[in-house]
Amino acid sequence: MTQIGNGNAKHRITLPDGTEVTIAWAAVTDTGLRREVNEDSFVAQAPIFAVADGMGGHAAGDFASAAVVTRLAEHGGRLTMGTPEIDSALRLAVQDMGRGAGVTDEGSGTTVTGAALGAISDEPAWIVFNIGDSRVYRLVGGVLEQLTVDHSIVQELVDAGQITREEADTHPHSNVITRAVGFHEAPIPDYRAIAVEEGMRLLICSDGLTKELTAYGIRHFLVANQKPEKAARQLVEAALGNGGRDNVTVVVVDVLKVVRPAGAVWRGRGDDSDLD
Repeated sequence: MTQIGNGNAKHRITLPDGTEVTIAWAAVTDTGLRREVNEDSFVAQAPIFAVADGMGGHAAGDFASAAVVTRLAEHGGRLTMGTPEIDSALRLAVQDMGRGAGVTDEGSGTTVTGAALGAISDEPAWIVFNIGDSRVYRLVGGVLEQLTVDHSIVQELVDAGQITREEADTHPHSNVITRAVGFHEAPIPDYRAIAVEEGMRLLICSDGLTKELTAYGIRHFLVANQKPEKAARQLVEAALGNGGRDNVTVVVVDVLKVVRPAGAVWRGRGDDSDLD
């Protein structure tokens, strides 16, 4: 387990176009009740927030998730981060895994998901990305939306109409993912650009949370707790209370304020788009 970055109650960033964005965040991780080792890692250091869930055995999984967040964290402290920097960090992480001690003969790998503060067409945007079945959610006006799509066998079955979303949660292949960072393969993340809105909340989490809580339960704790630290801690505690079958990691990021320069035009939610 590697933890990079601490919670921050108020962090202001002035973007190149003059827009001021004030954010707050918190991150919590726990080994869970049935695992001996925490193979999750996270980075929570503006402008990058990400969670990685390692695979390949205790040593290999921990090494893989640490490699990913360590490379992403190299961009911490900058004003913005875009898809080229994320792609480069993930490629370097795969190289690190190949050179590192503790890698099994079959290799090591990890999921990764997160959000980086960036800009699309000079508009402030969250660059949401994922590989595997860790997730990013957005809460705006009390409405919770899953922003990422799992790379998993059960998600493919859901998409094909062969099983329902409810059946996917208890499917015997629910842990089988179809895309990862590592295992000697080039990382291929999915990207989505999300408009930065005052009052929005992002949740970045490993599947140790979503295995134990429904979307309704996740929304409940996000809505009920104003401070990101309390929301993150209660989400983890609820996952443990429901069984804690896996490592669980949660990062909550709030957009407290957005001040645009005079004369700027904000297009709002219409800016959401997929990135190739």
